[in-house]
Amino acid sequence: MIRIENLGKTFGTGVAATTVLEGLSLEVAGGEIFAVVGPSGAGKSTLAQCVALLERPTSGRVVVNGEQLSDLRERELRVARRRIGTIFQSDGLFSRRTVAQNVALPLEYLGVTRQDAARRVAELLDRVHLADKARRYPHELSGGQRQRVGIARALALRPSVLLSDEATSGLDPQSTASVVALLRELRDDLDLAILFITHEMDTVMAVADSVARLDHGHIVESGRLVDLVRDPASSLGRALQPARPIATPDDGEDTWVVTYGGAGVTRDWMTRLPRDLDAHVSLLGASIESLGTDQVGHVTLGIRGVEPGRVRSVLAEYGLHARIVAAIGTGAAARTLEVVA
Repeated sequence: MIRIENLGKTFGTGVAATTVLEGLSLEVAGGEIFAVVGPSGAGKSTLAQCVALLERPTSGRVVVNGEQLSDLRERELRVARRRIGTIFQSDGLFSRRTVAQNVALPLEYLGVTRQDAARRVAELLDRVHLADKARRYPHELSGGQRQRVGIARALALRPSVLLSDEATSGLDPQSTASVVALLRELRDDLDLAILFITHEMDTVMAVADSVARLDHGHIVESGRLVDLVRDPASSLGRALQPARPIATPDDGEDTWVVTYGGAGVTRDWMTRLPRDLDAHVSLLGASIESLGTDQVGHVTLGIRGVEPGRVRSVLAEYGLHARIVAAIGTGAAARTLEVVA
């Protein structure tokens, strides 16, 4: 478990002081992947450094499994850090060491016997699905494979917390998918608390249980991922869903954006809607995804000649939220929608 309480970080003093983080609070439970998103300069990397106490917070507390790390002396902190595995954007592998030798590094520093270290390394490489690459060198691996070696090394000391700082940035989609699948597997199998820091919104949709948006050092919105993407009023929820072009509605059609609002959405609602409204319904676009057993996303429809209140009422019966909008642009350019009513 990771708990961050009113965390602040300021660099410099006096008129030269720059506050990067201020009043941050969040909690990551065991068995949870908590993503923190935000633009460059929002303070994401500083947050990662403060959680691992590579940078001392100016204020607030960092608590891992009930132990307040920010109060520890340097010697005690070195011991406490063993419970935090860290994965960075750069895999940080040593080019002249084999995969197995790279994974063994933390064990060597602790003086683990060669036999015990070899057993632990074999176990870790099997867990990250690289058992057949033990004698390879980093340059012989793909980017995704090198990142998985980094994950294996981060797990060497059996941490309860995993800190991922832009670990998928720069990877191709296939490599990103393999790293994401591995993190979810580790969360489930080892009950890890994973703090996943990234700027990649599509990766958040694939990996996270909860998410917070960091902006200018403050958390401006947070919550369970499925709740955010189902909330039409959530700006973070909208940002997490991919923007896709919509078709141009026919003359006289109102454009509606229909959002999945809960787990109980009627599965055949699209085929029932024209009959229940006694009207023609055009499918203009859709972005629907599965989060575990839940479906989330939105559908854009064109509906002609039906009073808005009736449209909302019928869609609400299906478990859907709806708003009538005006499309800015036409055809493939109509990516932005303005709420009308």
